Amino acid sequence: MRARHQSSGFVLVALPLIALAWATLWLWAQSPYGRYLDHGDWTEIGFAASICSALPAGEVLLPGLLYVGGWVLMTAAMMLPTTMPLLEIVARIGAGRPDGRLLLGLVIAGYLAVWSLFGLVAHLADLGLHALVPQSPWLTFNGWALGAAILALAGLFQFSGLKRRCLDACRTPTAFVVQHWRGRDQRRQALLLGAHHGLYCVGCCWALMLLMFAVGTGSVGWMLALGAVMAAEKNLPWGRRLSAPLGIGLLAWSGWTVLAEAHLRSM
Repeated sequence: MRARHQSSGFVLVALPLIALAWATLWLWAQSPYGRYLDHGDWTEIGFAASICSALPAGEVLLPGLLYVGGWVLMTAAMMLPTTMPLLEIVARIGAGRPDGRLLLGLVIAGYLAVWSLFGLVAHLADLGLHALVPQSPWLTFNGWALGAAILALAGLFQFSGLKRRCLDACRTPTAFVVQHWRGRDQRRQALLLGAHHGLYCVGCCWALMLLMFAVGTGSVGWMLALGAVMAAEKNLPWGRRLSAPLGIGLLAWSGWTVLAEAHLRSM
């Protein structure tokens, strides 16, 4: 009974925190610093003109910190709801323990650390693209091709074996905890549990998260849509059946982008 009460209390605390993360993202997007959530829309022609202004001249450290902070906040808002079942299990494990909340916090810290590392790699690749664009006239006028390629990659990944394996791990949190919770040095185990789950979550959703670079990370609407899709895939009984229709839709979007560009060039 105490464990059930602890789990209910966790949900009552977690949901307002997730709502606060979304509200903060929305306010950030409306502020003068909203550009630090945005990387432009790679599906648009001539996108280089906008992304080249993303980092003000001479500024490196502060924009970098703002980009990292925005990514962590975005990850918390979008991805923590997808891992609520696992966090509830951890909350029940910690019920009645004096360090129960600490264990839960360590799981979340490990989870967000993995996503932060993925975000760092993605942002470095994005910065590399920003640096490459001025050296490539083709990229300057063909940003749509990058967007179409990312959409196609995300669509194809929905049908991959890696996607299926990682999604299955995310959809079976009880089995995941049984497999990775050893019971010794529990604080370290909690951190590693969160990191392991984060690795599977990145393996399941990395291609979808790259869409935030293809369609613009500054759109809270896109964040909500992708977050809802990923949460449904992982948590709803029929969520696994979403993968194929989503993949087909992304491939169709990529094809539409190519056809739209061909139509514009033929005019």
